[in-house]
Parts: sequence; structure tokens; C-alpha cells
Amino acid sequence: MAYYRQLGNVPPKRHTRHRDDSGRLYYEELMGEEGFSSDSSLLYHRGIPSAISGADVWEVPDQTTTPNHPLTPRHLTLHTLFPAGTWAETDVVTGRRLLLGNSDVRISYVVAAKESPLYRNALGDEIVYLESGAARVETVFGALAARRGDYVVIPASTTHRWIPQGDEPLRAYAIESSSHIVPPKRYLSRFGQLLENAPYCERDLHGPRDVLLAEGDEVEVLVKHRTSRGIVGTRMVYPRHPFDVVGWDGCLYPYTFSIDDFEPITGRVHQPPPVHQVFEGTGFVVCNFVPRKVDYHPLAVPVPYYHSNVDSDEVMFYCGGNYEARKGSGIALGSVSVHPGGHAHGPQPGGMERSLGLESVEETAVMVDTFAPLELGEGALACEDPEYAWSWLGEASA
Repeated sequence: MAYYRQLGNVPPKRHTRHRDDSGRLYYEELMGEEGFSSDSSLLYHRGIPSAISGADVWEVPDQTTTPNHPLTPRHLTLHTLFPAGTWAETDVVTGRRLLLGNSDVRISYVVAAKESPLYRNALGDEIVYLESGAARVETVFGALAARRGDYVVIPASTTHRWIPQGDEPLRAYAIESSSHIVPPKRYLSRFGQLLENAPYCERDLHGPRDVLLAEGDEVEVLVKHRTSRGIVGTRMVYPRHPFDVVGWDGCLYPYTFSIDDFEPITGRVHQPPPVHQVFEGTGFVVCNFVPRKVDYHPLAVPVPYYHSNVDSDEVMFYCGGNYEARKGSGIALGSVSVHPGGHAHGPQPGGMERSLGLESVEETAVMVDTFAPLELGEGALACEDPEYAWSWLGEASA
């Protein structure tokens, strides 16, 4: 994220002496990506950020996956995964249930009303989309206010915690990357500014507004990381609370972006999915489908044409409105459709005819396309609709 910000107390020159009122030096930390050759921020700590007083194993949520074999499209009913009685004892970090994953990205879902432990993901960046509810996300950079429709973008190795707000549980769709997550390159100038043809701009990105200081001794932080045996967790113990940053500046920090601030791109005939793209990571892209005017050619067919994912798997999370192309399939709010590479997909029977004459659609969906096959996590196996794969049969067999 090449948009520079500064918060709190920082010295006029980097890598120079910076002292508190008593003359004690602050501890400067460079948090940077790709070695020293990409975005970074400088953080000024009251204590030594490397100091830990303990470490033991944290058993991460089940990360096992099963191949999509035999190859079929899938429908996952996420709202059945967390009965109402479980919310009070579930948090956004340890309660995640894995839906889909490959070596590039993992997608999980959780419904939570409990404050999470302190946590950081050392594997890569996370985007957490809030289907409903609200939260305060406290981070080493400061706090974020997040609500329904927000993406919370958290850089790799950012220590943070989730605190649900209000009476409604937090429904969170977590996209965990093995890389960094950024705006598409075609939206950016060569210096990193979002261009005029981008469907959003820097004004739509909301970072922390002030530093966050906390007190505490022997504070636990859950760290997700990778070994030769796969994804594992470590519980690190810090002698002082890690929220001790008095100031920071740079181009790397967490922020929120509301799906409601995404300005859709439309045309006379149906536009391909890349016009809906909002983020990208290594091996995957993230797209927004939002309420919009539809195709206005006099002979336009507003729903998507049938298409084969030759190089990718398509995952669509239906989180608002009414998705016209999926009527008759069982798809509803809280559904996820998985359309794998090697299978042509498109509207259910009758969808094309019903769409003729439409002037707009009222739909909200988050799509992830991956360029390596996805496997099914335990959460997907627990909430799959076994009839979805045959839902196109009506017209084909008539």
C-alpha cells in the first residue's frame, strides 16, 4: 500500500535517536515486505519488540483439506456452521472453520461474539470481510472501526485482536494469503497512486486514526506460521504488552475498505469479471459484485454467459441482495458456490429468460478466483448441499 501515513510521535529523521521525556530511547522497528525492497513502516516502541519470555505450541484450527474429486461444482451453506448457541464462546481467530484452500490462499468462515486473543499471521496478509455485525480491531498500528460490508486488510505479521461490538454477532469471511494482498496493478500509477479508472481511491481506505497503547505483563500472542509439516501455531509470551508503539510512519499498515464504496464498471453488453476486481495476491484475485445498472444494449442478456474456468477455480460468497443468475439453485444469503476449473458454469435454467429487460441488479457478493485448484476444508464438508451439482439439469434434460 503506497499511501504514506504518519501517526503519533516520530523523529524528524529515520534511524536517528528518538527519546521520551525522561531521555530514554525508544526502540525503532522496521516492518517491511520483500526484504528491504517493498512497502514498509517504521514503528517506535517503548519496549524491545524482540523480547519474549515464553513460547509453546498453539494448535491452530483444523487445516486439513480434501481434493475436489470427483470434480463437481459445490454449494456451501455457511449459516448452518455456527448454531446460535455457539456464538458467545467463539472468537474470530480461533473459531474459524476452513472452507477451501491451496498453497496460495485459504478461505474460512466464523460467527463470533467473543473477544479474540492477540494474534498475528506470519504466513501472509489477511482480508476479513464482515458479512454482518461490527467490531473494533485493535492493532499494533492503532485501532480500526469495522462494520457490515467492510474488508479489513491486515498486513502479514501485524499483531491484532478482534473485539465484537453491539448485540449482533460478527459474521466474518476470512481470506488468508500466503503472499501480500494489494490493489490490481492496472489500477495504479507507476508510483503507486490509484488511477482515475480505478473503481475506488485512497479516500475510501481508512487506516488507524491514533496510536494505541496498552499495559500488561506476560501477554500471550498467537502466531500462525509455516514449517515443513505445513501450517502450525506458536503461543508467544511477551513480558510487556506489544501495544506499546508511540508513533509510526510509512506505507504499510492495516486499513478498512467498504464494499459500498466500490464503484461498479458497466457496459452496453455484459462485462467480464475482471472489471469487478478489488484486490490481488499471488495466485488469486478478489472481486466485488455490487448493486449496479446492467447491460443496456437493446438485445443485451444481463446475466452472465456460460463460461469455463480454464485456468482457475471460482468461489462466490453471496452476502447481500438477490442474485438473479442463481435462482432455482438453492443459493441464498450466506451461500458459497465453488465452480472449479474444468467445468462450464453459468445461469440456472430459466435465468437468461428471466433477466431480459432488467435495468439493474441488487446483489452483493465477494468472489475469489484462484489459479491453482482448491481443496475442501472440514467446514465445507460439514455444510455442503449435495444437490447443487445437478441444478442445471431441468432445461438440459427437457
